[in-house]
Amino acid sequence: MPRVTVLILLGLGACGLLDTGQGDLGSGEMRDWRLASGKAPSRAEYAALVAACQDGALRRAAAATLDSCLAGLGLKRAQ
Repeated sequence: MPRVTVLILLGLGACGLLDTGQGDLGSGEMRDWRLASGKAPSRAEYAALVAACQDGALRRAAAATLDSCLAGLGLKRAQ
């Protein structure tokens, strides 16, 4: 029984550690961006686009920012 308790506590601790990194998704905030259709991207869509930019899915100059990468992938700043 003590082993099960330790495993549960370790699992809860791991969930807490994984949850802390989701706040900073990149440039500005998600609500500052719109898809080409004019709709706001979902959290999953925005996170996928930011991850693609961070992984270098779009060729860009070394000085290019995340904003320009997101724009290159079809997002526009909300007005």
